[in-house]
Amino acid sequence: MLHEGDIAPDFVLEDANGALRHMSEFKGKKLVLYFYPKDDTPGCTTEACAFRDVYAEIQRRGAAVVGVSPDSGESHRLFRDKFHLPFPLLADPERRLIEAYGAWGERVKSDGSRSVGLIRSTFVIDAEGLIRKAFPAVNPEGHAAEILAAL
Repeated sequence: MLHEGDIAPDFVLEDANGALRHMSEFKGKKLVLYFYPKDDTPGCTTEACAFRDVYAEIQRRGAAVVGVSPDSGESHRLFRDKFHLPFPLLADPERRLIEAYGAWGERVKSDGSRSVGLIRSTFVIDAEGLIRKAFPAVNPEGHAAEILAAL
């Protein structure tokens, strides 16, 4: 997993509208880049809606929010529209960006079992493209408040 002080990997990924989104769009502002396992599941919905609910404050602090999962653009569109998410969701079905950030690997489930999959994680990237704060193995409950504190 990438760490604080690392250069944030570049990306070009499709959003929920089918448009290609580039990392360069966010140059000059802070970016909250969060990786989540699956659209419209309980934990992912909790996390996305919490970001939605504090989105105006995140913007006031000079940052943008972008969510990334392996789901398709169409799945993202349905999820975004259902929960009125005001920020882009990017599709990474080949997991290139997910793996570049180290957000794919072994994870421990709540029952103690282990599996390989997406590790819910968030990175706060500064205006110059450096990772300023890394949140590995995020708990969706209260995470939006952690992000506000980091901004």
